[in-house]
Amino acid sequence: MDGFFAGLPLADVHQELVRNIKSIRVSQDLFDDLSEAPGDWAVAQHHEMATKPHSYLSPIVSIDRPFEEADWFNAIEFPFKHWMASRFCDGSFGIWYGADSVATSVHETVHHWHDGMLADAGYDQLLAQGKRQEIVSERKVYWVRCDAALVDLRRRGDSFPELTNPDSHLFGQSIGARLKREGHPGLIARSARCEGENYGVLNSAVLSSPQVCCFLTYRLTATGIKVEREVGQSWMTL
Repeated sequence: MDGFFAGLPLADVHQELVRNIKSIRVSQDLFDDLSEAPGDWAVAQHHEMATKPHSYLSPIVSIDRPFEEADWFNAIEFPFKHWMASRFCDGSFGIWYGADSVATSVHETVHHWHDGMLADAGYDQLLAQGKRQEIVSERKVYWVRCDAALVDLRRRGDSFPELTNPDSHLFGQSIGARLKREGHPGLIARSARCEGENYGVLNSAVLSSPQVCCFLTYRLTATGIKVEREVGQSWMTL
Protein backbone atom coordinates (compact mmCIF):
# COMPACT_ATOMS: atom_id res chain seq x y z
CA MET A 1 0.00 0.00 0.00
CA ASP A 2 3.03 2.30 0.49
CA GLY A 3 3.06 4.91 -2.25
CA PHE A 4 -0.21 3.78 -3.80
CA PHE A 5 -2.12 7.01 -3.19
CA ALA A 6 0.77 9.39 -3.97
CA GLY A 7 0.01 11.40 -7.11
CA LEU A 8 -3.22 9.63 -7.99
CA PRO A 9 -5.05 11.61 -10.71
CA LEU A 10 -8.73 12.46 -10.86
CA ALA A 11 -10.89 11.70 -13.89
CA ASP A 12 -13.58 14.26 -14.67
CA VAL A 13 -16.40 11.91 -15.62
CA HIS A 14 -19.51 13.08 -17.46
CA GLN A 15 -20.98 10.07 -19.20
CA GLU A 16 -23.48 7.21 -19.10
CA LEU A 17 -22.36 4.07 -17.30
CA VAL A 18 -23.78 0.58 -17.59
CA ARG A 19 -25.56 -0.89 -14.57
CA ASN A 20 -26.37 -4.61 -14.83
CA ILE A 21 -28.73 -5.99 -12.17
CA LYS A 22 -30.78 -9.12 -11.58
CA SER A 23 -34.36 -8.68 -12.78
CA ILE A 24 -36.98 -10.39 -14.93
CA ARG A 25 -37.85 -9.83 -18.58
CA VAL A 26 -41.62 -10.06 -18.09
CA SER A 27 -43.34 -8.52 -15.07
CA GLN A 28 -45.09 -11.02 -12.80
CA ASP A 29 -47.66 -10.76 -10.04
CA LEU A 30 -45.96 -12.41 -7.10
CA PHE A 31 -49.22 -13.20 -5.32
CA ASP A 32 -51.30 -14.79 -8.09
CA ASP A 33 -50.42 -18.28 -6.82
CA LEU A 34 -52.04 -17.52 -3.45
CA SER A 35 -55.47 -16.56 -4.75
CA GLU A 36 -57.43 -16.39 -8.00
CA ALA A 37 -59.02 -13.04 -7.04
CA PRO A 38 -57.22 -9.84 -8.21
CA GLY A 39 -58.65 -8.06 -5.14
CA ASP A 40 -56.66 -10.40 -2.91
CA TRP A 41 -53.51 -9.62 -4.88
CA ALA A 42 -54.02 -5.92 -4.18
CA VAL A 43 -54.42 -6.58 -0.44
CA ALA A 44 -51.19 -8.61 -0.42
CA GLN A 45 -49.33 -5.90 -2.35
CA HIS A 46 -50.55 -3.23 0.07
CA HIS A 47 -49.39 -5.33 3.04
CA GLU A 48 -45.97 -5.88 1.42
CA MET A 49 -45.48 -2.12 0.91
CA ALA A 50 -46.61 -1.39 4.48
CA THR A 51 -44.12 -3.84 5.98
CA LYS A 52 -41.19 -3.30 3.59
CA PRO A 53 -38.04 -2.01 5.34
CA HIS A 54 -37.88 1.78 5.16
CA SER A 55 -34.48 1.71 3.49
CA TYR A 56 -35.96 -0.22 0.53
CA LEU A 57 -38.52 2.43 -0.47
CA SER A 58 -36.48 4.29 -3.11
CA PRO A 59 -38.23 4.40 -6.49
CA ILE A 60 -34.87 4.50 -8.32
CA VAL A 61 -33.67 0.94 -7.75
CA SER A 62 -30.98 1.14 -10.45
CA ILE A 63 -29.19 3.86 -8.45
CA ASP A 64 -30.13 3.61 -4.78
CA ARG A 65 -30.37 -0.11 -4.04
CA PRO A 66 -26.67 -0.76 -3.16
CA PHE A 67 -26.74 2.08 -0.63
CA GLU A 68 -30.12 0.99 0.79
CA GLU A 69 -28.97 -2.60 1.16
CA ALA A 70 -25.82 -1.51 2.99
CA ASP A 71 -27.87 0.45 5.54
CA TRP A 72 -30.26 -2.46 6.10
CA PHE A 73 -27.72 -5.28 6.36
CA ASN A 74 -25.36 -3.24 8.54
CA ALA A 75 -28.17 -3.01 11.10
CA ILE A 76 -29.28 -6.64 10.82
CA GLU A 77 -26.76 -8.97 9.25
CA PHE A 78 -23.28 -7.56 8.76
CA PRO A 79 -21.79 -8.88 12.03
CA PHE A 80 -22.71 -12.38 10.94
CA LYS A 81 -22.44 -12.55 7.17
CA HIS A 82 -20.33 -10.48 4.73
CA TRP A 83 -22.23 -11.56 1.62
CA MET A 84 -22.18 -8.03 0.14
CA ALA A 85 -18.37 -7.90 0.02
CA SER A 86 -16.90 -6.98 -3.37
CA ARG A 87 -13.63 -5.83 -4.92
CA PHE A 88 -13.65 -2.37 -3.31
CA CYS A 89 -15.95 -2.94 -0.34
CA ASP A 90 -16.00 -5.34 2.60
CA GLY A 91 -19.80 -5.06 2.79
CA SER A 92 -19.91 -2.46 5.56
CA PHE A 93 -20.99 0.41 3.28
CA GLY A 94 -22.81 0.90 0.00
CA ILE A 95 -20.99 0.99 -3.33
CA TRP A 96 -22.58 1.23 -6.78
CA TYR A 97 -20.78 -0.55 -9.60
CA GLY A 98 -21.07 0.52 -13.20
CA ALA A 99 -19.11 -0.40 -16.32
CA ASP A 100 -17.90 1.22 -19.52
CA SER A 101 -19.87 -1.21 -21.71
CA VAL A 102 -22.53 -3.89 -21.61
CA ALA A 103 -19.88 -6.51 -22.40
CA THR A 104 -17.76 -5.50 -19.40
CA SER A 105 -20.80 -5.63 -17.14
CA VAL A 106 -21.53 -9.16 -18.39
CA HIS A 107 -18.03 -10.41 -17.59
CA GLU A 108 -18.24 -8.95 -14.08
CA THR A 109 -21.74 -10.14 -13.21
CA VAL A 110 -21.31 -13.60 -14.75
CA HIS A 111 -18.27 -14.13 -12.53
CA HIS A 112 -20.21 -13.08 -9.42
CA TRP A 113 -23.18 -15.23 -10.42
CA HIS A 114 -21.32 -18.38 -11.46
CA ASP A 115 -18.15 -18.45 -9.35
CA GLY A 116 -19.89 -16.98 -6.32
CA MET A 117 -23.58 -17.75 -5.85
CA LEU A 118 -23.93 -20.88 -8.00
CA ALA A 119 -20.59 -22.42 -7.02
CA ASP A 120 -21.42 -22.01 -3.34
CA ALA A 121 -24.73 -23.79 -3.92
CA GLY A 122 -23.14 -26.68 -5.83
CA TYR A 123 -24.99 -26.15 -9.12
CA ASP A 124 -21.98 -27.14 -11.25
CA GLN A 125 -22.11 -30.62 -9.75
CA LEU A 126 -25.84 -30.92 -10.50
CA LEU A 127 -25.21 -30.00 -14.14
CA ALA A 128 -22.25 -32.37 -14.44
CA GLN A 129 -24.35 -35.19 -12.99
CA GLY A 130 -27.22 -34.49 -15.37
CA LYS A 131 -29.59 -33.57 -12.54
CA ARG A 132 -30.18 -30.13 -14.06
CA GLN A 133 -30.10 -29.18 -17.75
CA GLU A 134 -29.43 -25.48 -17.23
CA ILE A 135 -29.52 -22.66 -14.71
CA VAL A 136 -31.07 -19.39 -15.91
CA SER A 137 -30.70 -15.83 -14.62
CA GLU A 138 -32.48 -12.85 -16.13
CA ARG A 139 -30.89 -9.39 -16.00
CA LYS A 140 -31.89 -5.80 -16.66
CA VAL A 141 -29.28 -3.35 -17.96
CA TYR A 142 -29.47 0.43 -17.50
CA TRP A 143 -27.60 3.45 -18.73
CA VAL A 144 -27.01 5.73 -15.73
CA ARG A 145 -25.51 9.21 -15.94
CA CYS A 146 -22.44 9.90 -13.79
CA ASP A 147 -21.07 13.42 -13.19
CA ALA A 148 -18.15 13.33 -10.76
CA ALA A 149 -14.42 13.70 -10.24
CA LEU A 150 -13.43 10.08 -9.63
CA VAL A 151 -10.11 8.79 -8.33
CA ASP A 152 -8.42 7.17 -11.34
CA LEU A 153 -6.79 3.82 -10.51
CA ARG A 154 -6.43 2.58 -14.08
CA ARG A 155 -2.65 3.13 -14.32
CA ARG A 156 -1.91 1.65 -10.91
CA GLY A 157 -2.50 -1.95 -12.00
CA ASP A 158 0.98 -2.44 -13.48
CA SER A 159 2.73 -1.40 -10.27
CA PHE A 160 0.17 -2.95 -7.93
CA PRO A 161 -1.07 -6.20 -9.54
CA GLU A 162 -3.11 -7.03 -6.43
CA LEU A 163 -5.52 -4.34 -7.63
CA THR A 164 -6.83 -6.77 -10.25
CA ASN A 165 -6.17 -10.04 -8.44
CA PRO A 166 -8.91 -12.36 -9.76
CA ASP A 167 -9.12 -14.34 -6.55
CA SER A 168 -8.63 -11.83 -3.71
CA HIS A 169 -10.31 -8.49 -2.99
CA LEU A 170 -8.41 -7.59 0.18
CA PHE A 171 -6.16 -4.98 -1.45
CA GLY A 172 -9.03 -3.28 -3.26
CA GLN A 173 -11.21 -3.32 -0.15
CA SER A 174 -8.60 -1.37 1.80
CA ILE A 175 -8.58 1.26 -0.96
CA GLY A 176 -12.36 1.50 -1.07
CA ALA A 177 -12.53 1.82 2.72
CA ARG A 178 -10.14 4.78 2.70
CA LEU A 179 -11.94 6.56 -0.15
CA LYS A 180 -15.26 6.06 1.65
CA ARG A 181 -13.86 7.28 4.97
CA GLU A 182 -12.37 10.41 3.38
CA GLY A 183 -15.51 11.30 1.43
CA HIS A 184 -14.46 10.70 -2.18
CA PRO A 185 -17.35 10.15 -4.62
CA GLY A 186 -15.82 7.07 -6.20
CA LEU A 187 -13.17 5.49 -8.41
CA ILE A 188 -12.35 4.08 -11.85
CA ALA A 189 -10.37 0.85 -12.18
CA ARG A 190 -9.50 -1.69 -14.83
CA SER A 191 -11.62 -4.83 -14.82
CA ALA A 192 -10.05 -8.02 -13.49
CA ARG A 193 -12.29 -10.08 -15.80
CA CYS A 194 -11.79 -8.46 -19.22
CA GLU A 195 -10.23 -5.45 -20.99
CA GLY A 196 -12.96 -3.06 -19.83
CA GLU A 197 -13.22 -0.56 -17.00
CA ASN A 198 -15.33 -0.49 -13.84
CA TYR A 199 -16.64 2.45 -11.85
CA GLY A 200 -17.22 2.21 -8.11
CA VAL A 201 -19.43 5.07 -6.91
CA LEU A 202 -19.62 5.85 -3.19
CA ASN A 203 -22.03 8.79 -3.36
CA SER A 204 -25.37 8.31 -5.10
CA ALA A 205 -25.75 12.09 -5.57
CA VAL A 206 -23.41 11.94 -8.58
CA LEU A 207 -25.72 9.47 -10.40
CA SER A 208 -28.86 10.40 -12.33
CA SER A 209 -31.18 9.72 -15.28
CA PRO A 210 -31.36 5.90 -15.42
CA GLN A 211 -32.63 4.59 -18.75
CA VAL A 212 -33.26 0.98 -19.72
CA CYS A 213 -30.62 -0.26 -22.15
CA CYS A 214 -31.58 -3.90 -22.68
CA PHE A 215 -32.49 -7.21 -21.05
CA LEU A 216 -30.16 -10.19 -20.82
CA THR A 217 -30.53 -13.88 -20.05
CA TYR A 218 -27.65 -15.95 -18.65
CA ARG A 219 -27.83 -19.69 -19.29
CA LEU A 220 -25.40 -21.99 -17.49
CA THR A 221 -25.17 -25.48 -18.95
CA ALA A 222 -22.68 -28.31 -18.56
CA THR A 223 -20.68 -26.87 -21.50
CA GLY A 224 -20.49 -23.22 -20.47
CA ILE A 225 -22.42 -19.97 -20.14
CA LYS A 226 -24.44 -18.40 -22.94
CA VAL A 227 -25.64 -14.82 -22.77
CA GLU A 228 -28.70 -13.75 -24.77
CA ARG A 229 -29.96 -10.26 -25.60
CA GLU A 230 -32.82 -11.67 -27.64
CA VAL A 231 -34.40 -14.77 -26.12
CA GLY A 232 -33.03 -17.89 -27.76
CA GLN A 233 -30.27 -16.06 -29.66
CA SER A 234 -26.73 -16.38 -28.28
CA TRP A 235 -24.93 -13.02 -27.99
CA MET A 236 -21.86 -13.98 -25.94
CA THR A 237 -20.37 -17.28 -24.81
CA LEU A 238 -18.18 -17.45 -21.71
